[in-house]
Amino acid sequence: MPEVIQTQVAVIGAGPGGYGCAFMCADLGLQTVLIDVEKNPGGTCLYRGCIPTKALLHISHVISNALEAEKFGVHFQKPKLDIDKIRKNVQGVVEHLTGGLGQLTKLRNINYIQGRASFLDSNTLEVFLMDGRELRINAEYTVISAGSRPALFGQPIDSPDIMNSNTAINIEEIPERLLVIGGGYIGLELGTVYATLGSEVTLVEVTDGLLPGVDRDLVRPLEQHLEKVLHQIHLKTLVKQLKPQKKGISVELEGADIKKPQQIFDKVLVSVGRKPNSSGLGLKNTNVSVDEKGFIRVDEQRRTTDPYIFAIGDVAGGPMLAHKATHEGRTVAEIISGKNVAFEPQAIPAVVFTDPEIAWCGLTEEQARSKNIPVQVSRFPWSASGRAMTMFRGEGLTKLITHAETQQILGCGIVGANAGELIGEATLAIEMGATLEDLDLTIHPHPTLSETIMESAGALLGKSTHIYRKTSRKE
Repeated sequence: MPEVIQTQVAVIGAGPGGYGCAFMCADLGLQTVLIDVEKNPGGTCLYRGCIPTKALLHISHVISNALEAEKFGVHFQKPKLDIDKIRKNVQGVVEHLTGGLGQLTKLRNINYIQGRASFLDSNTLEVFLMDGRELRINAEYTVISAGSRPALFGQPIDSPDIMNSNTAINIEEIPERLLVIGGGYIGLELGTVYATLGSEVTLVEVTDGLLPGVDRDLVRPLEQHLEKVLHQIHLKTLVKQLKPQKKGISVELEGADIKKPQQIFDKVLVSVGRKPNSSGLGLKNTNVSVDEKGFIRVDEQRRTTDPYIFAIGDVAGGPMLAHKATHEGRTVAEIISGKNVAFEPQAIPAVVFTDPEIAWCGLTEEQARSKNIPVQVSRFPWSASGRAMTMFRGEGLTKLITHAETQQILGCGIVGANAGELIGEATLAIEMGATLEDLDLTIHPHPTLSETIMESAGALLGKSTHIYRKTSRKE
């Protein structure tokens, strides 16, 4: 008979949502079991996503900055790449962070189990350990935080020359010619990395613009930069066929600006989105319901249709963002401990870590207008920012969306260097119900990029120091 463990809370999946939930449960005095296939917590974000990608992007930015410095009279020798050392250092960052999470798990007395879990019923999990043994967990409540995986493109093709986001970060070589399928944030981030490291990168996107769904005012400066970095960008273009060759992949493209439909690439990166990991969990043995796309249905407290089971993170739908999952996990822990709370954020920030970065939170201009909300829009160009110009990064833009009557901040979008570090202020402003005047009267240090948020607010009020707006005396 398998060993049986009794616990108050079992958490399936140790990504940012899962370990965030487990840590909070333990802090609230709940007996907690955390289950994952990896040696330590971290999930896709730390092992194969956010963290290694950002480490590679930092390397890419250093190289780009060195090349751009030539415009200003500073010359460096052409960089020499030690791929093994790059890979080793990126892995070192991953091991440091996941190892730290392992220590925090032990300090909180969480029972961490390395294995794969599935439901036998609403309160019983069957866990197959990585060493081949089996055990069972009886839990009062279970939290599903199983994450997501890269979506497939067409029929699966078994070839080492076809990569997804998981395999692309483990850089084995720099392909001479790389095709990136998909103009979302994953394709743009990794495409930029490979282009900077020396690949001739061609990117194809089926829609009529990069980063579908993102404010065009923010995407435009990035598109202009990518046109210089990438070899080719083809919009409204279909990939009709991928066919492995003895060396490389034969690709058939279809689009208005495709002059040569049949092309050969050394590697192909497929980045066409992600799918929830809701299969293989034994959900048929519970009362949990799943929508047509595979996402687990939840309410504002992240309760599923089974009273003993919660779901958070990518598997529960909504923005597939690590920080969103973490806050969901913490909310669920409080609910299980008896607190009457819900996951009701006014704004969830999102960041695309390209160069320039794009970040946004709250409502976009298009979303606000589609809801018939009377809005005012302010655009502060970074060419008027002293700090941006000292960095030679005047292409940036800070955009505020505010209610036309109450002047309450509804949304913010930023494109430019370090946009991801700036968006937190705007997110807080939305959560606090701040107005244009609140931002305008908040003294920001000079010269900084953060001033662009203050100046953007002041621009609508006719008070911006560095933007002229003709006003009447009554204003």
